[in-house]
Amino acid sequence: MLDTSVMVAALRSSRGASRQLLLGALTHRFELLLSVPLLLEYEAVLTRAEQLTAFGIGRRDVERALDDITSAARAVRLSYRWRPQLSDSNDDMVLETAVNGNADAVVTFDQADFAPLGERFDCRVMLPREALCELRGKTR
Repeated sequence: MLDTSVMVAALRSSRGASRQLLLGALTHRFELLLSVPLLLEYEAVLTRAEQLTAFGIGRRDVERALDDITSAARAVRLSYRWRPQLSDSNDDMVLETAVNGNADAVVTFDQADFAPLGERFDCRVMLPREALCELRGKTR
C-alpha cells in the first residue's frame, strides 16, 4: 500500500518511482489497499492549496484521480483498530489499513515512523524506489 507521502510525490513529479507505482496500482500490477480513513487522508492532503499549486492541477483533477484510485484499489474494512502505535498519529490510519488488509508492504518515505509496523506486524516498510525495483522484477 502507498502512504500519503508517496501519493504526494506521485502527483508532484512525473519521473519518479512514486508516479510509476501509482500507475502500476491503477493498471493492477499490484493490489493497492484503501480504507475510508486513508482515502479521506489522501483527499485532505492532496487538495490543499499548496499541493494543488505544486501539482499544477485543479481540485477537480485531484478528485478524478482519487476516483480512479478508489476504483483500482481493494477496499479494506477496518475490523480492528490499532491506535496509537506510531509516533505520528496521522500514520496510524495507514497502519490500520495495512494490518487489516494483510499488506505485504507499506511504501513510504517515512521509514523511521513506520519501523514498528515491520517489527510488530510482519509487514515490510519500503522506499518507493525499492518497491518499484521489486515490482519490475516480478513482472519481467
